[in-house]
Amino acid sequence: MDVAVIGATGAVGRAVCLQLIERHVLPASSRLQLVGRDGGRSGPAVHGLCADLLDAYDEVAPLIDVATRPQDVVADVIIVAAGATAPDRPGASSDRDALARENARLLHVYADALARNGSGHEVVIMVTNPVELGVAVFAETLGRHRVVGMGAWLDTLRMRREIAQSLGVRRHRISGFAGGQHGNGVVPLWSTVRVSGLDPAERASAVARVRGPRTLDGFAAEIAEAQARLTQAAGRDMGAAFDLVESLPPDLRMVVGPWMTHQSGARTAAGTANATVELVSTLMDGRDIVVAGQVALDGEIALGGAPVRGVLGVPVVLGPEGWSGVLLKGLAPDEEALLLAAQRRIRSVCAPYTGEVSDGGSR
Repeated sequence: MDVAVIGATGAVGRAVCLQLIERHVLPASSRLQLVGRDGGRSGPAVHGLCADLLDAYDEVAPLIDVATRPQDVVADVIIVAAGATAPDRPGASSDRDALARENARLLHVYADALARNGSGHEVVIMVTNPVELGVAVFAETLGRHRVVGMGAWLDTLRMRREIAQSLGVRRHRISGFAGGQHGNGVVPLWSTVRVSGLDPAERASAVARVRGPRTLDGFAAEIAEAQARLTQAAGRDMGAAFDLVESLPPDLRMVVGPWMTHQSGARTAAGTANATVELVSTLMDGRDIVVAGQVALDGEIALGGAPVRGVLGVPVVLGPEGWSGVLLKGLAPDEEALLLAAQRRIRSVCAPYTGEVSDGGSR
């Protein structure tokens, strides 16, 4: 199976390439295509990255080649990690609408080129933010089951880690999913959380202990309040700000912790690449596996008594040919309400650039 990384020389794209090779996800017989933009800084840089990767990993590297035009992208799995990102500096805005304006044209260019020149069987993993817009654009062009956004899987891994930390166990013992909109619109699906080694009564007690008496009804306000407190703390002492993150409940930590990392001047490239490479491994495994991802729904689930049509982060069954089903039932009322709010926000972001409209319909 061959993999192409659009935006290979960016912080996340480079980390994805490194992890694909270092973790031996791609065998020597596979091909890794590094995609840059002809006429931009990444055009020359992909040639240098190719040489650097071969210098470092010649004994284990797959075949590596370079593409600098959208029409030359060819692979079984296409990772889209190009485009503008939120600034990594204190006080910088992470406005999803602004990112949509910056990245919409690039997303359409690559989606249209892949539709014209591709095999018709590629699976696309969307990393570029807003990830929901990327999924909507590529799903309209390629077919919705061949496109999955990695944001909900990254949020899921973060949620599992924070719950595990609160329980004093390792992340692999925690299952459960996050959905909704990547970023501040994420929805921690507490009803899906399971702890390996605990029976239902023990699990319920453990989850209640780490979650506390809170519900998700005020989750958005809690995020905004925590970010305001962290901004003030970071202005005095960045280390103190990160200590404050650790004092928050796990579902808040999963949101404001990565946000604080960006505010510190660092990036979340390693974690983002890890989640992306895990999805690539799933596609290469040959089996259907349940993950979380942003996908374009067409009535697979209902929220508020109405079928959902449009992009939303949900648990899905992912296999070599893309996603094939949604596994989401028995939601708590606060989870359903927050997913509905996320769906409305996603439609608002996507509507100016796709065939969706923000009032819940389609055109």
